[in-house]
Amino acid sequence: MSALLVVEDEPRVADFLGRGLRAEGYQVTFARTGAEALEIARAARFDAILLDIMLPGGMDGREICQRLRMRRDTTPILMLTALDGVEDRVEGLRLGADDYLGKPFAFDELLARIEALIRRGQRFAETTRLLAAGDLVFDRDALTVACAGRRLDLTAKEMALLELLMAAPGRLFSRERILSNVWGLSEDPLTNVVDVYIARLRRKLEAGGEGALVPVIRTVRGRGYRLEMPDGGAEASTGPARA
Repeated sequence: MSALLVVEDEPRVADFLGRGLRAEGYQVTFARTGAEALEIARAARFDAILLDIMLPGGMDGREICQRLRMRRDTTPILMLTALDGVEDRVEGLRLGADDYLGKPFAFDELLARIEALIRRGQRFAETTRLLAAGDLVFDRDALTVACAGRRLDLTAKEMALLELLMAAPGRLFSRERILSNVWGLSEDPLTNVVDVYIARLRRKLEAGGEGALVPVIRTVRGRGYRLEMPDGGAEASTGPARA
């Protein structure tokens, strides 16, 4: 039985969704506000989240979506809203939503989109539990990093930074993007916090990679950082890895 979190404050809509989804065999949990949704999502695992944009309490669906993604919650999110303009859809998708359905909607279409999201989420979970780059392996479930079988001792922020880079090898990440994803900040509270953590992570990768094929963090001056394999080595990759 798939578990759904439905974030909806209108009693009539919530009742309609609850009766219909439960009749289709889903286990449904409701939240009426953004704060309640974030607390429930932190305490339990769901196969998908149905998220209304217009919510009471000062936190709308877009902010909830953004906060979930910032804390590495990859649960598929379907936004439900009467705000169905192109700009609204684009903004929601850029904040991390996986799909968008405007109100009013046909219940059969809602079911089809939920089923597609759950299938996609299951495939994603199967292929992204382990991230690999050369002899470096990041286990997202166990929250461990090993190099050639030897575990590296990383802090929570170092691990979040490495996960970001390993999830998209070769991609250039600006300091602003790193701050947003790792620290949840739009501005640097210190002038060099990103540079300091990059330097610390580099040292630990180098120390743990003696005799092993280990990726390096390249600096692109004035633009940011990216993860690459050393010259002559194989390209970094994501997906299933050696355990």
